[in-house]
Amino acid sequence: MTASTSTSVAAPDLALEAQLAALIVKELNLEITADEIAPEAPLYGDGLGLDSIDILEVALVISKNYGVQMKADSADNFKIFSSLRNLAAHIAEHRSK
Repeated sequence: MTASTSTSVAAPDLALEAQLAALIVKELNLEITADEIAPEAPLYGDGLGLDSIDILEVALVISKNYGVQMKADSADNFKIFSSLRNLAAHIAEHRSK
């Protein structure tokens, strides 16, 4: 008996993930390299260790660079900022630049 593993989830945009990781490191002056940010690791709290102010700065730079408007009161923010991979997927879906 074999299980089907096909899904409708798009493949991760590795180039966008790398760009975002570099942008986050630069904008937040982190003492790590972009390569050290695991795509699936949490951005907020445990994981990368960003706080709410860091997330706000990331949202602003994303808006500036990719034309994606983020709202502070959006119910989707927890999911969007849960990992670099989720953030990249959200940007890929909503970018205007």
